[in-house]
Amino acid sequence: MKSMRDDVFAYVKKKYKTEAEYPWMRFPGYAVFRHGDNRKLFASVMDVSKDKLGLPGAEIVDILDVKMRDPLLADLLIQQEGYARGYHIGRGNWISVLLDGTVAFADICRWVDESYLATASNERKKQLRPPKEWIIPANPKYYDIQNAFKQADEIDWKQGAGIKAGDTVFMYVAAPVSAVLYKCRVMETGIPYRFDKGAVHIMNLMRIKLLRKYPPDRFTFDVLGEKYGIFAVRGPRGIPEKLSRALK
Repeated sequence: MKSMRDDVFAYVKKKYKTEAEYPWMRFPGYAVFRHGDNRKLFASVMDVSKDKLGLPGAEIVDILDVKMRDPLLADLLIQQEGYARGYHIGRGNWISVLLDGTVAFADICRWVDESYLATASNERKKQLRPPKEWIIPANPKYYDIQNAFKQADEIDWKQGAGIKAGDTVFMYVAAPVSAVLYKCRVMETGIPYRFDKGAVHIMNLMRIKLLRKYPPDRFTFDVLGEKYGIFAVRGPRGIPEKLSRALK
């Protein structure tokens, strides 16, 4: 009969292409899952007696150990039925989740995903983060962006640090325009390109697709400062929620 332990193994294998490891000969029922790059543990499945979790009885149960990024969330969860302070790893926001049906499998998958992100390398976290919105500058002195978007709705542009495929960029065109003119989707990043001239240094390009044009008198430099607290756009930067809503 298929168990919830089996379901967890199948979920991790399918989503993260990771097989269980069994590092302890004395505990053949203890399985761990590690990241492929930094080899950090992101989940473990063990069979332990309930009394070791602070629960009544000596019945052997399967548990899942996962790590939370938010210590407050960890503290809230362990107060609920089916959760306990992390067994075997009692520090660093680890929790144990009963695999006996007390906690819904959808929630278990959610906590596996949370733990995977909490223990990922910095590079992997960048890849896993949700799509983000940016304002990026375009200087007509160096490139005629307005003419470029008249010719095509996809162009290659200097890739800013932290930007990844799927992000949204709002193009601020510098003087004499001095306004946000374009909303674009980042289609591809990491396109090799080398350019060094004066103040312009380019190592990689990103491909961006035009989604929307704005009137040049709508999101001007003065409006960005007065309404949204943005007084300079010298490089890629995130945008406040109020401006995000207005741009949509």
